[in-house]
Amino acid sequence: MTVSILIVDDEADVVELFRQRFRREERQGAYVLHFALSALEALERLAGGIEPQLIVILSDINMPGMDGFALLREIKVLRPDLPVIMLTAYGDEERRRRAVEYGAADFVTKPVDFEFLKERLRQLYGPMA
Repeated sequence: MTVSILIVDDEADVVELFRQRFRREERQGAYVLHFALSALEALERLAGGIEPQLIVILSDINMPGMDGFALLREIKVLRPDLPVIMLTAYGDEERRRRAVEYGAADFVTKPVDFEFLKERLRQLYGPMA
């Protein structure tokens, strides 16, 4: 079964980083990665529908315009069942508290430990890769 992950980050180099780190899983047909460079682009992608089935959003917190916390709140209104994992370079307790308060499924600090992230995805959705 192939499922989608939407990665939201204003840093364009994140696209290549995630593509490299999920290359095997994409080749095996486990995941399809989708990217949005802003919170507004992510909301547009959600409104248009993402195929195959979207199982999780990975969102940066610090972005210009609408930040990741505002995006998280919007997603929880539109799709309360959709897990959102927050990504940030700032792993302080205040950001963690806000992420949990707004409904984040998890909180991952940058630089991303991709083995931890993949394990977390397996815990949420079972072995797909």
